[in-house]
Amino acid sequence: MDKESIKLRINRFHTLLARLEWLPPLLARVMIGWVFFWAGYGKLGNLEPVIGYFNSIGIPFANIQAPMVAGLELLGGLALVLGFATRYFSAVLIGIMAVALMTAHSAEVNKPADLFKIYEFVYIIVMGYLAIYGAGKFSVDHQMKSKC
Repeated sequence: MDKESIKLRINRFHTLLARLEWLPPLLARVMIGWVFFWAGYGKLGNLEPVIGYFNSIGIPFANIQAPMVAGLELLGGLALVLGFATRYFSAVLIGIMAVALMTAHSAEVNKPADLFKIYEFVYIIVMGYLAIYGAGKFSVDHQMKSKC
């Protein structure tokens, strides 16, 4: 195989990947949005144990925070699935996950590598990607931006 043939194959591969740019943000949004939607739905449907748990780990005003967190997870999850206000909801949900790491999971983290064993940290990484790069082509955000 000569040098020009290799360059041509590399260029074709890059062209193929460029055509698939829409896929990672779509998969990230739908996956993480689905998780948050159902987590919020479950919490809203059974608030008393959530309030009790929040109290047990020292979260202040648990009777206010539990329904607020549940509602934000439900609404934020749905918004992420649709790709609506993706950067904003990602930032809000990152905050919720950061609090979860500092409260519910603090005993599990003895060294930085321990973070990668905790789902909430992985969610922060995925939502950080969405907050920085946005919802992608197949989203309400993209449709609204293209009409402006």
